[in-house]
Amino acid sequence: MPRAPAPTDLDPLPADELLAALQPLLGPLARLAVARGLSAAALEEALRLALVQAADAQHAGLLPHRRVSRISTATGLHRREVTRLVQRLREGDPRAVSPRRSPASEVFARWCTDPRFRDRRGHPRVLPRQGSSPRRPSFEMLAQSVTRDVHPRSLLDELLRLGLATLDEARDTVALTADAFVPRGDAGRMLQFLGANVGDHLAAAVDNVLADGRRHLEQAVFADGLSEASLATLRTLIARHWKRLHDELVPALQRQVAQDRNTPGARRRLRVGLYSFDAALAAADEASDGAPAEPAHTSADTPATTPAPAKARS
Repeated sequence: MPRAPAPTDLDPLPADELLAALQPLLGPLARLAVARGLSAAALEEALRLALVQAADAQHAGLLPHRRVSRISTATGLHRREVTRLVQRLREGDPRAVSPRRSPASEVFARWCTDPRFRDRRGHPRVLPRQGSSPRRPSFEMLAQSVTRDVHPRSLLDELLRLGLATLDEARDTVALTADAFVPRGDAGRMLQFLGANVGDHLAAAVDNVLADGRRHLEQAVFADGLSEASLATLRTLIARHWKRLHDELVPALQRQVAQDRNTPGARRRLRVGLYSFDAALAAADEASDGAPAEPAHTSADTPATTPAPAKARS
């Protein structure tokens, strides 16, 4: 795996160019902060802490007093401020909660992908709530195949709370009501997903920029000049491809995790995702008559390798 170069190894980049590249990242972050009432002071404190943490990791081999000086130089923060933030890092931030594995999400994923819990058409079965017969798999068997540390009823209650499953009390059966683990109505869980998914995506992109060569798969295709009807068609296509990838990948991941359970040094983690985004063209991209300023086009982004032309036409 290529070694990520130290900041001093990188070609110099003017600050205004770097800030311009960061604007598309800061805009959505600012929108979320304003919508959730997060103040500029709180964001600034979080950014200062992150800067010190990154600089601290770059100079981990130095003696403490020299490290503070290096961090101060690298971040532009006063030594006294660096010392305060380093102490806060060492003590741990009680508000920084690491994303925890969700047994409910694992139950959901296994229900969608394990052949034992799918019908002949590949859809998740309606399961008896209880039972231990291999011929008639139950939700209890599904839950226990994921974990025995949480009672099946507790996992069922969590899926019900998130609106992902329904319980037919008359028949004592359980059915999935969603095809993706999106915990609607749970703002805390949604924000946790946002941090984990977007954080890893951004980390992959930054690694690719900083590393001497390509490290992570991170590519995209894009197009403009589309109608709402075309977007609806494309969303269906995207969802179908994601389901195919999801249904093939989840069992493969489960097999590899089981295979590596007793393997020394099996301490790596993997996140695989797919996203799509659509929005109206900016006013500057449209001609006065409302038509696209340039012919409609499609392009492909290939980060951390030779980039495709910004306006490559198909």
